[in-house]
Amino acid sequence: MSANVPEEGGSRRPITPTQANSHTNGKSSQAKTGLVPTNNVTTKEGLTVRTRIEPSLSVDDVIRQLCISLKLKDPPAVYALRDENDELVTNDNLRKKIKGKVNLKLVNAPAIEAAEIVEKLNARDTRLGLALISLRKLIREEQFANQFLQRDGLRELIDVINNSHGNILAYALTAMQNLMELDYGWSSLDNDFILKVVQILSSENSPINVCRPATAILKRLVEADPSSASGQNAATAASTSKGPPSPPPGSVYRYGFDVVFEQMRKEKRLLETVVNRLGSGDTTMALYSMMLINSLLAHASDPRWDEFIADIERLNVRKAVIRLMSSHTIEDLTSCILDFQANMVRVTFRKKTTLVEPDFEPLHNQALQLIWEKSKLQEDREDAITPIKWRKLGFETEDIGHEFREVGVLGLDCLKYFVEKDPDYWAKVVQEQLSRSEERRCPIGKASNEVTDLLSEHWAIYAPGYSTSTTFQPFFLNFHKVHSLALHFFLRMWNESGASADDFPRLVALTRSQVKVALKRENIRPWHEVEQEFLESEYRAVRERQMQELEMEDDIMSKTPIRDLRAKLYKESYEFVRQQRIHCLLEGAWFMNGIPLATTVPRETMRRPTRPWRFLRLDAGLKYLHYVDSAVKFPVRKGLEDLPERIEIAMISEVATGTCAPFPHIQRDQADIPLGSSSAMLPSPLSFSLLSTSGGSLADQIAPDQARWADWTDGLNMLRRDGGHVASQETELFVQALTEIGLKIKLLDLSGERVEIPSRLEPGPPPMNSDFFFSDLAYDAPA
Repeated sequence: MSANVPEEGGSRRPITPTQANSHTNGKSSQAKTGLVPTNNVTTKEGLTVRTRIEPSLSVDDVIRQLCISLKLKDPPAVYALRDENDELVTNDNLRKKIKGKVNLKLVNAPAIEAAEIVEKLNARDTRLGLALISLRKLIREEQFANQFLQRDGLRELIDVINNSHGNILAYALTAMQNLMELDYGWSSLDNDFILKVVQILSSENSPINVCRPATAILKRLVEADPSSASGQNAATAASTSKGPPSPPPGSVYRYGFDVVFEQMRKEKRLLETVVNRLGSGDTTMALYSMMLINSLLAHASDPRWDEFIADIERLNVRKAVIRLMSSHTIEDLTSCILDFQANMVRVTFRKKTTLVEPDFEPLHNQALQLIWEKSKLQEDREDAITPIKWRKLGFETEDIGHEFREVGVLGLDCLKYFVEKDPDYWAKVVQEQLSRSEERRCPIGKASNEVTDLLSEHWAIYAPGYSTSTTFQPFFLNFHKVHSLALHFFLRMWNESGASADDFPRLVALTRSQVKVALKRENIRPWHEVEQEFLESEYRAVRERQMQELEMEDDIMSKTPIRDLRAKLYKESYEFVRQQRIHCLLEGAWFMNGIPLATTVPRETMRRPTRPWRFLRLDAGLKYLHYVDSAVKFPVRKGLEDLPERIEIAMISEVATGTCAPFPHIQRDQADIPLGSSSAMLPSPLSFSLLSTSGGSLADQIAPDQARWADWTDGLNMLRRDGGHVASQETELFVQALTEIGLKIKLLDLSGERVEIPSRLEPGPPPMNSDFFFSDLAYDAPA
C-alpha cells in the first residue's frame, strides 16, 4: 500500500505503507493517485487526515507510518489508535475497523495512559475523580491492564478504596470490579481487602453506587476458587489428596467460599444487609444482591455448609425471593430467581440425603428433644432394656436415625417446624392418638416422613443440579409450610375416614392425589387457595376424585421402586438432554443481531446494520464462544478459522431472555426471522442476551425459531459453573418425555412376565463379621 502526502509546491512524496492526506486535499489526492482512503485519522492536535490502511499490516506498522507521514517528533511507541467509541485498535480488530471505514484517533499508548493514571492515583488531588473514571473504562483492555499492573497500579487502587468514600469510592470499586473480569493480575488481594469490601457492604449507609460494584467484587472472589480454574489451570490445580486443590503460583483462583466466608463472619450483619437489599427500589442493586446469594449457595463448601444454610434460613431469604416473584418490576430478576430455585433444590436434596445422627450431631439431638418435650409425654419401658419413646409419636422403632433414613434432615426439619408452629396442637394430637387402640392410632411420625417424601417427589428433588422448572415455584420455597398443611390434611383424612393401621398406604395415596391438585399452576395460584384445598376439602370429595384418577392410571406407578426408578431415569434424561444441547452449541448456528431494549437510541433513527447476522460456535474445550458478524449468511467451515471473535464462557453471569428487538427493515426481506413491529421497540420472544458480571451485555441475539432458541439458551445455562436453570418449556417437556418413555420401556419386561412389584424393599442384614473384601475384577487380565 502506498500513500501520498502533499508537500510545498504541490509535489508528492510516496510513503509506504500508509497514505495520509489532509482532509481538504482528499479529493485531489484520490484523483491523482487512484487510491481510495479507508479511514479518517484524527491526531491529538485535532488534525484529521484521510488514510489508506492495508489490512495485512500490524497496528505498530500503521502507527509508525502515520508518525512518518505526519512528521511527528515523538517515537511511535508512545502512540496508539482508538475508534470514536475509544475502543483500542489491536491486531485482532484492525481488519474489522478498516472494513467498516471507522474513524480513528491517534492517542497516547496504553503505557503512557497507565503511567499518567497511576501518578494521579498516587497524588490524590483534584484529578483523582477523572482518573478513576478513565481507569474503570480502560482497565478492561488487556494492554492497558498489563501496563497498569506493571506500574504497581493495583496497590494504588487498593489505597484509594481503603481511604475514600462517596463517588470516589464508587469509581474505585467499579475499576476494581472491571479489573477482576480478567483472569490474572489480582491474585495479591489479601484478607484485609476482602474484609474492607465486606465492611462496605455491611454498612446500611453505603450508597447504592458503592454497593453495586462491592457486591460484584465479593461474588467474583467467591467464584474464584481453585476448582473453578479452567483449562491448563484446572489440570495444574488438580489434587489427589482429600484436601482442596492448591492453585498454581500467580493464579487468581485462590479464593473461593471459605476465604470470603471467613471474613463475612467478622461482620455479622453482612448477610442480613444483603438480604434487605433484595427489596431495594433499585433493580440493579436487587439483581447484584440476588447474584451474590446465588453464588454463595452454589459454592458453599462442606465445612461451612451447615452454618451458612442456617444463616440463610434464619434470615428468611426464601420469603424475600417470594416477594420478588410477586412484584411487578422483576423482568431483569427472572433469571436470578430461577437460579435461586435451582440452588434451593440442591439444598433440599442435600438435606434429604443427610442422615439424622443425634449421637454425633448436636443440632439433630436438639431438634429431636424439642419434638419430644413439646409432646408432653413420659418415656415408658417395655422391659429393663427397651424404652418406649419414639413409638409413642408414631414411629415404627426406637432407632430414630433409622426412622428418618428416607427423608434425612429434611424430614426432621419439617416435623420440627410442624411442632413449633403450634405446640399445643402437637401435644393434643399425640395424646389423642395414644388414647385410641393401637390399631386405630395414626402413626404421626411416619405420616410426617411420608408427606415429606411426597413433596420431594412432586418437586422432583431427585439429585443436585437437575432442576428443569421454567416458572416460579413460590410454594416450593415454602416447603415447610406446605408440609405442615399436607400433614394436617393427612391427620384429618385419617379421622374422617375412620382409618386403621392397614389403611396407611391408602391415606398416603389420597394425600399424593391432593398434593397434585393443591399445588397445580403454582406460578399463578394464590396461597389462600392452597390452604383451602388442604384444610377444607371433604374426605368424600377427595376420595371420589382419587378413584377417578385411579381409573385412568395404573396403581403400579405409585409404588416406591417405580418412583425410585423414575428418579434415576429423570437424572439420565436430564444428562442426555444436556449433552444434546451442548452438541448444538459445538455445531454452531446463525442468529440475527438484536437491539437491546435498554438502548436510548430511537428505533426510527436506526439504520440497517452492515453486518446484521452472527454465527456462534462453542469451542471443543467449552471455554469460549467464537463468532463472526456478516452482511449475509455463508457456509461456515468446521473449526474456528472463520470465527475471529470470541466471548469467554466464564464471563457470562446470566442468559437473559426476551431482552432485545430486531433492527428495523431486517425482518422484511428475511423469511426466517419472526415479524415484529417496525415502529415500537417490542422484545422478540426468540431473543436472548449474554450478560457479564459487570451487568453489561456481551451479545444480543435473536434466534430464527423456537427450537434453536431453546437449544442455545438452555445449553448456555447448563454450561455455567453455578449450574444455571432451564429457561424453555421445550427442554423441560423433553426431559419429562424421555423419563416417561424410559420408564414404560423398563416396565414392559415386568408386565410381560407378570412380576409382582413390592411396595417397599427391605435391606438385607449386615455381614456377621468383617472377614471379607471387595474383589477387583480384572477382565482384561492375560490368560
